[in-house]
Amino acid sequence: MPQLNVRQREAIQYLDGPLLVLAGAGSGKTRVITRKIAYLVQECGLAPRQIAAITFTNKAAREMQTRVGKLISRQAAESLQVSTFHALGVRILREEAAAIGYKPRFSIFDATDAFAVIADLAGSVDKIRLRQIQGILSNWKNTRTLPEEAARRAASETEKLAARLYPAYEATLKSYQALDFDDLILRPAMLFMENPEIAEKWQNRFRYLLIDEYQDTNACQYSLLKLLAGVRAQFTAVGDDNQSIYGWRGADVANMERLAEEFPRLEIIKLEQNYRSTLRILSAANNVIAHNVKRFEKNLWSELGHGEPVSVTVCPDNEREAERVVMRLQAHHLAHQGKWSDYAILYRSNHLARLFEQQLRDRRIPYVLSGGQSFFDKAEIKDVLAWLRLLANPDDDPAFIRAATAPRRGIGANTLQALGNYAGMRHLSLFHAARESGLCQHLSPRQLAPLSAFCQFVERMDERAQQTEAGAALGELLSGIDYEAHLHAHEEARIAQERWANVCEFAQWLGQKGIAEDRNLIDLVQRIALIGLIDKEGGATPDAVQLSTLHAAKGLEYPHVFLVGVEEGILPHREAVESGKVEEERRLMYVGMTRARQSLAIFYCERRKQNRQWLSVKPSRFIGELGSGNIRFMGGKNQPLPDKATRLARLAALKSMLTSSDTA
Repeated sequence: MPQLNVRQREAIQYLDGPLLVLAGAGSGKTRVITRKIAYLVQECGLAPRQIAAITFTNKAAREMQTRVGKLISRQAAESLQVSTFHALGVRILREEAAAIGYKPRFSIFDATDAFAVIADLAGSVDKIRLRQIQGILSNWKNTRTLPEEAARRAASETEKLAARLYPAYEATLKSYQALDFDDLILRPAMLFMENPEIAEKWQNRFRYLLIDEYQDTNACQYSLLKLLAGVRAQFTAVGDDNQSIYGWRGADVANMERLAEEFPRLEIIKLEQNYRSTLRILSAANNVIAHNVKRFEKNLWSELGHGEPVSVTVCPDNEREAERVVMRLQAHHLAHQGKWSDYAILYRSNHLARLFEQQLRDRRIPYVLSGGQSFFDKAEIKDVLAWLRLLANPDDDPAFIRAATAPRRGIGANTLQALGNYAGMRHLSLFHAARESGLCQHLSPRQLAPLSAFCQFVERMDERAQQTEAGAALGELLSGIDYEAHLHAHEEARIAQERWANVCEFAQWLGQKGIAEDRNLIDLVQRIALIGLIDKEGGATPDAVQLSTLHAAKGLEYPHVFLVGVEEGILPHREAVESGKVEEERRLMYVGMTRARQSLAIFYCERRKQNRQWLSVKPSRFIGELGSGNIRFMGGKNQPLPDKATRLARLAALKSMLTSSDTA
């Protein structure tokens, strides 16, 4: 382990009990996790299949698997359980489905599916209220609050309504043989609590656990980890309380303290050497985070030199802020001849991106906006997925309805309504109700014919999907429903072509995944719901400026960072201040600052335009917490004359405008 520092080596070699690694930003936590996996396999003789490494995103899981694959044999790496919490939950529930009253081929409902169920049960079209109810139900599941307890704890009118809907929501999911995303953690935890013998089986299967980003765990995830670890408590949890920024979705930073309380033999090792940022950036970040109540003392340091001072620029308004940020970025790029992808503009909320996008477009600077629509959220992909979900689980009624109507196969709304009434009377799913002979008493022959043809096609495709290679089976399905013609019949030619191209890309990706993993279409469908974005491993990163929220930027790093809109009401956010959650906002500021490697520029405005009104704003309290020794203040009375690089950038921009006007 020659490339590792002393603390990293200690963390890798410690196996005498539970271990908490406090890994500061840029301190090499992924290196520690991957090297520890290799150490367990190569030096300790643990079989790879006995190790589970748990992350929060598919991207992190892929990166970890790839890096481990370079340290141990490929075959050994492939037998590791490296996955997200939700993927691990699915694996447990597929195998133990009978114990929770489900079939192994249950469906997984995303947020859209779950919202539709809630809206139907509530009999409401008030989307804001329905979203609130959905959030309350999700929070209850994340805190392991079951319907009976929820009914007792409900205080507000919205919570009381959510508590009334909770049992019906659970019953509806069960009737569809479906689970929502929160169930993928809650159900395994409850299963282990209620069935010690099943818990022991999985404890023996995974002899060692490694948990990444431990500070982001919620109460339910903590319970699942504790139950998986069992009495042996052989695990390494890696996290940083200073980077706990997901409280709004249930993450509980107190889980780090809870480890020390519930595992008396817990060893704590701190990783404080930062390999990312210069000393001036780290000093300013340390100054800010020092204002939070300390759970675990640590102070990042670096051997990368002092670096440039952190600049803080005040702008007259948000339009000038966007102009100055992009001009300074362009000037720096021109002076240093680097890559556009070396630069990131980070902000608290998505709505702040618009002015920066305009400035970048005006100057013909390429950029990538994070948080765009997921590939799997596109309507055409959801249409195809509905068909695949129905093949995997005929009891999935929402999938049945979407597949029967996209494209339409002569099955109208009246037919579906009558089928739904009959299915409800018989306590059957729509698909099984449609195959019953008694349905003929409720539908006319003209209505029955297309419904019967649809079900027969689904049954044929189900058989083909289990016997045929995934790509070929999906090709047969798309051809059988004539989906390309459906798109052209309902969209103008250009849009239809774009959507069909997306479907083809999806089919190609699924076919390649089937070959690589030796899985048929049904096996793959059961995993698709857990994939946030389409895999494009090996694809080139575009040379473009990154526009990103602070939450989305966590875990990433850039040579040059522009942190914008650092004002009271934005960062910290007004709602966070009102609800007493300033410490989490301060951690968000810390995360943004520690994304920077070489330079960090912070911007705020004196006034900001909102809804056609100009509002006076104040600099964030975090500005005053930066310290003064490593900070260069600019703007207002401190505004210096433009430097040479800035003048060159302005000249280049002027030439670009003149050239474009000549061309026009």
